[in-house]
Amino acid sequence: MPTQILTLCLRGGLLLGWLLTTLLVSAQDNPLARIIEEQRDSFAPWVDDPARYEVQVLYTQIDRSPDGSVALTTHRWGVDDTEYFYPASTVKLPVAVLALQRLNELGVLGMDAYTPLFHGTGTVLASAPQTPVSRDTSSLDGLPSVAHYVRKIFLASDNDAYNRLFEWLGPTYINAALREVGITGGRILHRVGVDGFTPENHAYLNPVRFAAGYETLYQIGERHDPFYDPLSTLCGQLRGVGYLEGDSLVNAPFDFRRKNYLSLQNLHDILLQVVVPEAVNDTFRLTPADYELLRTAMAQRPRESISPRYTKPDNYVKFWIYGDQPESTRIPDKVRILNKVGWAYGYLTDAAYITDGEVEFMLVGTIHTNANRIYNDGVYEYEEVGMPFFGRLGRAILAYERRRPR
Repeated sequence: MPTQILTLCLRGGLLLGWLLTTLLVSAQDNPLARIIEEQRDSFAPWVDDPARYEVQVLYTQIDRSPDGSVALTTHRWGVDDTEYFYPASTVKLPVAVLALQRLNELGVLGMDAYTPLFHGTGTVLASAPQTPVSRDTSSLDGLPSVAHYVRKIFLASDNDAYNRLFEWLGPTYINAALREVGITGGRILHRVGVDGFTPENHAYLNPVRFAAGYETLYQIGERHDPFYDPLSTLCGQLRGVGYLEGDSLVNAPFDFRRKNYLSLQNLHDILLQVVVPEAVNDTFRLTPADYELLRTAMAQRPRESISPRYTKPDNYVKFWIYGDQPESTRIPDKVRILNKVGWAYGYLTDAAYITDGEVEFMLVGTIHTNANRIYNDGVYEYEEVGMPFFGRLGRAILAYERRRPR
């Protein structure tokens, strides 16, 4: 690693602790820091050892004026965009959005989000380990589509749904499209939650075909898309003291340099463009129907969905406020959380817009729960450490919002 990058990373590592201290000192001007300090007993594990848990939080207040204008005020706690964290399934948020945008860009007559979408079928099959898809038994008509994949992504964080949209769009399009709307400094390179893939064969993308009955409306063959951005100024892409490879422990840092990455600010800004697009200048190319599809899927509980059907609890993919509550908890009907979560390698992340009909705000946060600093061993403190963080802080912010003067 070049000397100047090493120096930057050392400063980045120190910045987190410095920023936490600064925000606590200036808590009078930062309600997020003030809430954490006033309830220090509840948040003591994370406040007392911030470097261990790598906590980052963005809290955005949303205030609407009678004339329709929107004012945003964002408060930060521990945010350091120079430090790597693994975003896990939160990368599904922009890919779901961009799938709808891509349909609008193509403008194929008769093709929309509900048109059946097939992968790896026909006379030319994709190379292994890719697999074909011609049916989806979880949909009412038994067929896959962009709309159905979008719903599966937000209702249950379905890995295959994301992977199929990734295989259609490809990393070159995904990353370029994000840059066009001001989302920079991240990278989306690979599928998630599927075995048999390496950084090399993640670059091969399934043939894709949109069809209405026997008529093919649009198709594209297998492609090799080797997009890669090293994000060379991003610190901490080698992490921990070891990792499991099969059944063997490798005593070396785990390499995230070929892994996906989105900063907390990236996730915040992507979500903002979906839920409050009137407050920003750069927006995705979406139709009113696209926004309705996205917002409905993001807000619904699994039990409220007919297609697909789920028996999962209300809080299955709702970390803020409810992540540490019993599975029997029913989220009140008036409380709606439009969000995308991610959990893997000990990282828990949630990007959420929260409203109860009277107040509305955004919370985007991440925490690292990997005490032994070994990756791929499945030993992470999600329930003991991570979920209480999201639950307690989410409830504290909701209570503050309900009494905040406007």
